[in-house]
Amino acid sequence: MPVNPELQGREFAPTAPYLVGREKVREFARAVFATNPINHDVEAARAAGHADVVAPPTFAVVVQEHTLAQLLAEPDAGIDFTRVVHGDQRFTSSRAIVAGDELTATLTVSSVKTLGAHSMVTAESVITGADGAHVVTAISTLVVRGDD
Repeated sequence: MPVNPELQGREFAPTAPYLVGREKVREFARAVFATNPINHDVEAARAAGHADVVAPPTFAVVVQEHTLAQLLAEPDAGIDFTRVVHGDQRFTSSRAIVAGDELTATLTVSSVKTLGAHSMVTAESVITGADGAHVVTAISTLVVRGDD
């Protein structure tokens, strides 16, 4: 089944709030080899003007994952996850994510393109803080391989 082109423009319900944990930030920082002390040490982060440890910029994908799960679970999407390859990832940040943030994300499918037997689905996840202010927008393009 091909990807449903009517997904384009669809907005999903906001995710449940995600509470950013200090240890999760540290684990993620180690996984991506982020060595800046503000990613690991509370005092270093505070000395740099942050409330707590600072997540590496790509940490936003942890929150975005919840929105992409909504898209992949959509019954009429036509996206077979076993055929998905991650094609592109971009972030536009208003501020850093820090431990203690409570983040909510809303996904909108911005583009669905067919390229031969394959499809490309671009989705934007707007991530906001508990105050409703923008924190980061994570944009992913998923390539859905068609039949060979």
